[in-house]
Amino acid sequence: MDITIRARNTEVSEIQRLAIEAKVNRLERFLDGIERAEVLLSEERNPRILDGHLCEATVVAKTHVLRAKASAPEMLGAVDQAVEKLEHRMVKLKGRLVSRSHPRRHPMTTDSAADLAEADLAEADTPGYDTDRAIIVKTKQFSIKPMTPDEAALRMDLLGHDFFLFTNADTGRSAVVYRRHDGHLGLIDAA
Repeated sequence: MDITIRARNTEVSEIQRLAIEAKVNRLERFLDGIERAEVLLSEERNPRILDGHLCEATVVAKTHVLRAKASAPEMLGAVDQAVEKLEHRMVKLKGRLVSRSHPRRHPMTTDSAADLAEADLAEADTPGYDTDRAIIVKTKQFSIKPMTPDEAALRMDLLGHDFFLFTNADTGRSAVVYRRHDGHLGLIDAA
């Protein structure tokens, strides 16, 4: 596995670098086919922030990308928390992959399509949302491959995001899976 460690607003000593690499290398026993891992360490210089050390870890496997973010008072503590989150997500992914290949042993439960299709689009009307001052601060480009809504929900969980854009394999149109405020998932399918 290729491990890249970057630091922002902080210095990483060689001893810390070796410790971080050892912690990240532990992840190989949870999921096969990990190609690379990226660890971004940063430090908030504000003394009011108690958990000023941040760790963002991204693991790229054959077909999956897993991401975790954690903060702690110490740098290695933040790395430990991020690695624990990645371990948990890898175990969850492996369980879903096994349940997909053995449907009789582990039946997957899904909500009805009517529950998933119900969209809550009133967020722009919430107080404190200022459309005049909102600006685009980050742009990403990625390839979109056809997948089912269940696969998209899995990818969304693995990335730790609240939504995921994909091409619905059932309809062939663009769709978005998102996490609702009540904890359930929603599906927006283009018409």
